[in-house]
Amino acid sequence: MNKEQLSSFKQQLMAQRSDMLAHLVQLRGGAVGRAQASAEHFGEAEDTRAQRVTERDLEFALDDHESAALSQIDAALARLEAGVYGECMDCGSKIALARLQATPQAMRCIACQEKFERDGVPSRM
Repeated sequence: MNKEQLSSFKQQLMAQRSDMLAHLVQLRGGAVGRAQASAEHFGEAEDTRAQRVTERDLEFALDDHESAALSQIDAALARLEAGVYGECMDCGSKIALARLQATPQAMRCIACQEKFERDGVPSRM
């Protein structure tokens, strides 16, 4: 991968990171976690205990998902800085440019990602 492509991916990842942080601030109402921001409505009198538990669990799941997405972007930026961006973390082969263009934070080639999703373990151990 040439310097121009790497620069383009870095800009794309930085923009995604910025957008994600702005989205989180908007959803959470500041720099607090989603669960903290929504805690006010957990105890509303008209809600049943089951509703409160379900809302709380959903908030925690969304918070985990958003945090994981941000972590993936940060990990991709770290791989860029380390000079290993675009290399599959399992087999070491180059990740197809089309895959990186579709998912710039991808850390595995298609074959290794499919194996990981199917078996739940990396290709090389």
